[in-house]
Order: sequence, then structure tokens, then C-alpha cells
Amino acid sequence: MAPKNAFLNVLAVVLASLCIAAADPDILVDYVVPPDATNVTADYFTYTGLRGLIGGATPANFTLTIVSMFEYPALNGQSVSYAFLQFPPRSVNSPHSHPRGSEILLLLSGRLDIFLVDTDFKLFTKTLEKGDMFMFPKGLVHYQYNSDPKNPATALAAFGSANFGRVTLPQALFTTSVPDIVLAKSFQTDIATIQKIKNGLVGSTGY
Repeated sequence: MAPKNAFLNVLAVVLASLCIAAADPDILVDYVVPPDATNVTADYFTYTGLRGLIGGATPANFTLTIVSMFEYPALNGQSVSYAFLQFPPRSVNSPHSHPRGSEILLLLSGRLDIFLVDTDFKLFTKTLEKGDMFMFPKGLVHYQYNSDPKNPATALAAFGSANFGRVTLPQALFTTSVPDIVLAKSFQTDIATIQKIKNGLVGSTGY
């Protein structure tokens, strides 16, 4: 076998294994019971954590309430989870991606500007009205903005994973240990500007 063909075969196997690992594993039982559970009732399949949020007061900043397998253990192994999004006027859900699950967002109230960037760096934009839905493919960068200066917006998002993950770009780039010089060169700016951005993100609740 030619070395080039051997390399391509190995590469194909590696890529295939990565694709397999990116999906939630199938379970061989109806549902996953926590080790400390002694008696499973309907309460185990019920989640009430959103009761005070839906129809409640609008928060001062964008607020994301995640309902994954960690908050709602019954989701473990079921390849589904949710998030409740609250947008005060002129608030943004910063650019981010979900590495383990596609997302479908349902707008419950208000209007919301949607942005999606694919791997060819094509930007898709749409303004959603109440009742509209939008799908974000797994792993692609996207964000939402409530451009209305007076009215809030709320949305419910469903994911194709019990642990969809969230990589928020401002945090990933500016609140980790990426060197200032690397960020300055990447964004074609100076270190002082990068440090100013970092200081602005400290303690921020909008990300």
C-alpha cells in the first residue's frame, strides 16, 4: 500500500471516530437512574426549575438558564436538553457555539435578531417574530440580539444532546490564558486594547 493511501486511510478512521464521539452514546435501558435512587417515581421525570421564570420579571441583563442533565438528571442518556433565554431591551447573547448538539430556538415573546456563521464564513441573519423558530447546526458560531429599545424578548431552545456544551467566544478568548500578544496580532490591534477588553469582561454577566 502506498504511504499516501495509508495516511488517508488512517485519517479517515480518525475523523470517523471523532464524529462518533461527538454524539451522545446510546443507552441500553429505558432511562438512567442515579446510583443513590431507591424508588423512581414520576417526580424523577419532572422538572420545575422554570416555573418562576416564564412570565416573571425581566432581568437587568441577558440571562441564560440551562436545563441539561446536570440540572435535570432524567435527561441523562436521552440526547435532549433545554435552555430558557431572557433578553432585556438592547441585550445580546454573545457569539458562541455548542460542540455536542444542534439547537432549535422558539421565540416565545418579543422580536429577536438571529445571526449564524457557517464554516465558509457566510453570515445568515433573520429577525424572528413571536412563534418563529430557527435552527443552529451543531458546532457553528451563532448569537442573538434584542434590538428593541423598549420591549424584552424570551425564547426556549432545545438541543440534540443532554450535555450540549457552550463555548462563548469572548470568554474563550479574553478570560483564559491566551497571551495578549497573540490576541493583539490576531485582531490586528495593540496589547493595550486587548487588556482594556479583558478588564471590561471581568465580572460581566452578559456572557
